[in-house]
Amino acid sequence: MTVSQIVVALNQDRYDVNGYILAAGLFTSLGVAGMCGWYRSYQLENIWQRGVIAVLGGVGAILIGFLAAPIDKFFGVVGMSVWLLLNLVLGILATQWAIQGRGDEGSGTGTA
Repeated sequence: MTVSQIVVALNQDRYDVNGYILAAGLFTSLGVAGMCGWYRSYQLENIWQRGVIAVLGGVGAILIGFLAAPIDKFFGVVGMSVWLLLNLVLGILATQWAIQGRGDEGSGTGTA
């Protein structure tokens, strides 16, 4: 969603399709976040929990996009670019943290 906001900010004077670009960014971010949440929770047997995780991913994507609006107002395109890079780095770190938290299969402390 932040990428679409950057595109709109850079092309604000040239084109009159800014609403369509923002809507496309919104729906794309919802779809990508929902699919990532669904994919990352594939080990859960309860489909309800997987769905909740997917919806929370979509809500998180919308919140990240909404937080980019004041950043655009105060810092412009440079601030939104830094926001985008910060979110990418935090997303990579969160994924690594989730993988480490999952642990190895069969590494429990129970007796064999």
